[in-house]
Amino acid sequence: MASTPSATTTDAALAELSELLRIESVSSDGAHPAELRAAAEWIRELIGGGEITEAHGNPIVDGLIEASKPRAPTVIAYGHYDVQAPGPSDLWTTPPFEPDIRDGYIYGRGTCDDKGNFYALLRAALDLAEAGELGVNVRVLADGEEEVGGHSVIHHLADVEGAFTAAVIFDGGMVNAELPALTTGLRGLVGAQVRVRTGTRELHSGIYGGVAANPVHDLHRVLGSLVELPEAFSEGIAPVSQAEREGWSALAPGAAELERGGVTPSDPAAGDEFYDRTWARPSLSIHSIASGDPTLHKTSIQTEALASVSIRLAPGQNAAALSEVLERTLRDACPAHAELDLEMWPPGEPAWMDPSGPVLQAGFDAIERATGARPLAVRSGGSIPVAAAFAARGIPTVLSGFGVDDDNIHSPNERLEVRRFEWALRSAREIYLALAAL
Repeated sequence: MASTPSATTTDAALAELSELLRIESVSSDGAHPAELRAAAEWIRELIGGGEITEAHGNPIVDGLIEASKPRAPTVIAYGHYDVQAPGPSDLWTTPPFEPDIRDGYIYGRGTCDDKGNFYALLRAALDLAEAGELGVNVRVLADGEEEVGGHSVIHHLADVEGAFTAAVIFDGGMVNAELPALTTGLRGLVGAQVRVRTGTRELHSGIYGGVAANPVHDLHRVLGSLVELPEAFSEGIAPVSQAEREGWSALAPGAAELERGGVTPSDPAAGDEFYDRTWARPSLSIHSIASGDPTLHKTSIQTEALASVSIRLAPGQNAAALSEVLERTLRDACPAHAELDLEMWPPGEPAWMDPSGPVLQAGFDAIERATGARPLAVRSGGSIPVAAAFAARGIPTVLSGFGVDDDNIHSPNERLEVRRFEWALRSAREIYLALAAL
């Protein structure tokens, strides 16, 4: 088992991290531009300089922690400093932006997603540099709109020149509190805000019901075209290797995962197919539907109905092409008498990283040295657009992280276990040392 850092080292790191956690860098409500800028400036100061650009959206920090020797390879350390809104304050035991350490955890918004994990990448590089042991240049990219699906860092990356040996991201999770993971696949995302209009004024259903076009009915016809995903949405799915499936067999049964999450299965096969459906296949989600006020006993026909819909894409699929398929499918399903407005989301590409390649193998070995447990190769049903951008440039990416499901990410009382924070610091250090040796 790896040695435990000294209390002084851990305490100093937690105190420094707490400075960042106190900055209310919420991106999800659009009300904290000054705080987002302050967090970006904090990171720039921490790493000793760099550029802050707002050319494509919220501030991006682009800086360099220089290697201790000349002609060293360069790796990217990516993370995000923006956080979700804390929600009702009375649901928090302690204030969300006043970090509190209790019962072996540090509590506060962003402790796990992603300030705590990202800080570990930065602090480890800085410590190695200060000791004259950093064998790679670390190009820092700090994102300010990951929580709102922003693509500013993608646009910025398109202008970044140079060759990169690898990228490292700590924005994933562990299998459980004892077993780390490396994420080798991420789903992509396409979606739309949907608006159906059929009239110019609200109508009495007794007078006009049965003859007037109803936008709620028509919206359901439009959405119904997607409920059983058409075959076109399966185009390009990459197969799952036997080695990956063997790794998945070590995970908890899908039925147990559904039960743990309080999930009502969609059908009898959902448990058996849990990992395939959430990691390796596309899936539809209709997130919301709105028209009128369903709490009122009001017999009228509305003029419009709205919905939000998205499709998660499997590794191997083309997000831009399937966004066009989504738009075409919705438009083809709309009755001729209705007006359909679509606000298409920016497509997010899926990503797959080869776990057998030298960079990821170095990542497996490094995290095992740091934690005493060999990480399991897993996929994620979620999306990290920048990982797909790295893959498109041929940059192998070590994607890990030290959060677990009960760390309350995006919820009140977000937390990160101090022990796992120490693992993050040690793992980052070992990864940099391993990449320098490739």
